[in-house]
Amino acid sequence: MKCNYKNIFSPLTIKNMTMKNRIMMTPMGTNYGEQTGEMSFLHINYYEQRAKGGVGLIMVENASVDSPLGSNGTTQIRIDHDNYMPRFFKLCETVHSHGACIGLQLNHAGASAQSKRTNMQPVSASDIPSKAGGEIPRPLTKDEIYAIVKKYGEAAARAQASGFDCIEIHAGHSYLISQFLSPTTNVRTDEFGGSPENRARFARLVLEEVRKQVGPMFPIFVRLSADEFMEHGNTLDDTLDYLQYFQEEADVFDVSAGLNGSIQYQIDANYLEDGWRSYMAKAVKEKYGKPCVTMGNIRDPRVADDILARGDADIIGMGRGLIADPCWVKKVATGHEDELRKCISCNIGCAGNRIGVNRPIRCTINPTVNDGADYKKHKINKLCNVVVIGGGTAGLEAACTAAEVGCTTFLLEKEDHLGGLSVEISKIPDKKRLADFPHYLQVRASKLNNLFIFKGQEATLPMIKALHPNIIVNATGSNPLLPPIKGLHDHIDKEGSKVASISGMINHLADYPEDCTGKKVAVIGGGAVGLDVVEYFAPKGAEVSIVEMMPAIGKDLDPVSKSGVNALMKKYEVNQMPNTALCEVKADSFLVKADGEEKDLPFDYGFVCLGMRANAPVLEEIREAYADTNVEIINIGDSVRARRIIDGVQEGHNILRVLSDMEYL
Repeated sequence: MKCNYKNIFSPLTIKNMTMKNRIMMTPMGTNYGEQTGEMSFLHINYYEQRAKGGVGLIMVENASVDSPLGSNGTTQIRIDHDNYMPRFFKLCETVHSHGACIGLQLNHAGASAQSKRTNMQPVSASDIPSKAGGEIPRPLTKDEIYAIVKKYGEAAARAQASGFDCIEIHAGHSYLISQFLSPTTNVRTDEFGGSPENRARFARLVLEEVRKQVGPMFPIFVRLSADEFMEHGNTLDDTLDYLQYFQEEADVFDVSAGLNGSIQYQIDANYLEDGWRSYMAKAVKEKYGKPCVTMGNIRDPRVADDILARGDADIIGMGRGLIADPCWVKKVATGHEDELRKCISCNIGCAGNRIGVNRPIRCTINPTVNDGADYKKHKINKLCNVVVIGGGTAGLEAACTAAEVGCTTFLLEKEDHLGGLSVEISKIPDKKRLADFPHYLQVRASKLNNLFIFKGQEATLPMIKALHPNIIVNATGSNPLLPPIKGLHDHIDKEGSKVASISGMINHLADYPEDCTGKKVAVIGGGAVGLDVVEYFAPKGAEVSIVEMMPAIGKDLDPVSKSGVNALMKKYEVNQMPNTALCEVKADSFLVKADGEEKDLPFDYGFVCLGMRANAPVLEEIREAYADTNVEIINIGDSVRARRIIDGVQEGHNILRVLSDMEYL
């Protein structure tokens, strides 16, 4: 089949490994490992999906070379003992059967380990935590450093014997080698600290030992934080300098960025452009003449192909993009770009779950991270009519899934467009990626001949009855929460008023000046929605205040978003007011109360973002009408309780469980 992306689909040979295309799945922790540190079969299924999807190289998530001291996470895989080799062999065998290459990332967490998980004080180059407020590590002795070097070599030999095609040494992202390389965490005064050459000595010893163990023709990748984006941290120029001390044994540089304290540049924030890091890979490649990997919100095949065509990099790394759509490569290769389920970089199901709350990874827009599209192979065994009320992301997922297994499905949406709140939020410039998801759902829906969509049609009981439903799905979403606060209902979203909800703000984006210098902006509500307003106005020069009743602003954000928004609020000197309650809304000020004292907070633009409340206007009427029938009624998404997109999408996909329980599947 003709392919428009010659650069993506050109093979690449690195020593004794040949990639069939230039897409590499980058290493990203999953929390799928066994408690023993062994790779699980859930792991194997997960990586097999991506191999089946056409990826050229899978670089498996970081494996510990020295546990428990160097372990990262509660279920991190290990390669510090021969016991782990048989399961790795099975993984390699499975991935190879689909024509993909596979590598393993080797890692020692250093100060990024946690004593509550390891029962040991973390270690590092020095006694400096890997992030603000982190645990204080103890500096490694010289003997310990050389012992860890040996462990890297032993781990590499095990990986090679297990069937991996290459290995990657993790020298970035605030793990142990990175802690030696970075002046933010290395203040040693011996031969492992001080000068760039000394700080690079540990990395050089590791690379030399690994090469000695695997031989001259086995590819070694090295992952770098080329720019740490930290005060007093390594810049790109610094990295280009210190690489001279250990580049000789490296075959490929995997050019990443950021540390724990700048994680929004490591696990890219959603506002960063596609391929924004490619200049770093280009600089490394030009100086050292070795193949380089670049990554960074790359979702569009045109962007990927252009990067390769320009010679900025030789390999395109995708992590979250392949969690969202395991078949990204295959869809691009076969001309089905319109069906791409592009990652929206929300960082909720992946980084948020794993790093934030110690759960296995999930995905906001892909409810089948582990199972793939196998559900489509099963079809209903008898006729089933499904009526879905509401065409937001939860309703669309339910409707598409039901139709894909053979149900005659009807979707009723009162608005003249689909996508619900996600479409509205995506109108905020920094949230534009969010629009990709409802677009994907609409394309998916358009290709299902048994899915009938009625836009501009408010659901009524007579209409629902006319469709003879066997299953009714209520997905009517939520509305802004507007408690009975004095003056709130009089001012919010009224003609000529300075007070708006998030919807009111979005509807008037064109009316706000590009330069808001001298304008006062006050935001009530320190959750995700209120912070969206802050992120919009603060960079425009406005004097921004944010009020939150609880002790912390942004408490429930994922770690990436939290780091990014905290950095933004610090940069633009946002006035943060936690433990503060809204008492009254006035025409041009909010009366707020903190520590028992009331004060006026004046504004040119005031926003009340107190969250959302479930909206289910027809649900009770439907339940009453079908109380004595066999019709199953389910309520999903925000119409149950206002939550995140990930919850509604998962509940929408769970229509499969309902169909199974009712013996349609």
